Amino acid sequence: MASIESKDIRKIVVACDAGMGSSVMLATQLRRQLKDQSIEVEHTPVNSIPADADVVVCHAGLAGRARATAPGTVLIPFQVFIGDPAVIRLVSTIKNGGTVDA
Repeated sequence: MASIESKDIRKIVVACDAGMGSSVMLATQLRRQLKDQSIEVEHTPVNSIPADADVVVCHAGLAGRARATAPGTVLIPFQVFIGDPAVIRLVSTIKNGGTVDA
């Protein structure tokens, strides 16, 4: 299982597929929540996750494709776009310190 210390996170990628805008909203929300953290939040298609991503956040239905595109990267799958416990836990761990586990 991949993990990363919160202090070492420099880039979070929100990966999407359908392009309906929900993941863009999530990326915007993460940017706002982490604005004091010196962390870049990027939005990309699931098949184009950049190699320098430290953490990938994507819908659980895309987790397999995200793992194939970015093996070894910490992957945070979620079920709902706004208020998902996995995303809330990620933001809390980054703000409070600790290890982010895939």
